[in-house]
Amino acid sequence: MTDAPIRVLVVCTGNSARSILAEALLRRHGDDAFDVFSARTEPRGINPLTERVLDEAHIDHSWARSKSVDEFLGQRFDYVITVCDQARQACPVFPGVHKTLHWGYEDPAAVEGSEEERLTAFRSTLTMMSTRIQSFITLAKRDRAAVEAN
Repeated sequence: MTDAPIRVLVVCTGNSARSILAEALLRRHGDDAFDVFSARTEPRGINPLTERVLDEAHIDHSWARSKSVDEFLGQRFDYVITVCDQARQACPVFPGVHKTLHWGYEDPAAVEGSEEERLTAFRSTLTMMSTRIQSFITLAKRDRAAVEAN
């Protein structure tokens, strides 16, 4: 049996909202069972509304910075998750055996309107991702246990 954490890379186009939200949720709920990172296929900084909704949810994001997928080339991951269609098409191939998942979410940063309307979009994305990540954590741990049992 291995005590190594389940390695996950979440990829999005800008690494400014969706992938950071997913990484933050997985770090919070996955605890030490996961080693999680997020990255972008195109350069952008972290959207301030991403940080705001994480603050509202009391989720630490002090570690967060926008990173390029180039930082992770050559590394092995158990899961590579794309959270937008553009990243799915542009995501590089990572070595080793891993599962590639696609969770398509609309970009909350693309929502126009008042600040409250934009915040609502970020909150909605965080809520939808939280539900999916809770299920993912359960399934990933179960898959790891099944592999280790064989």
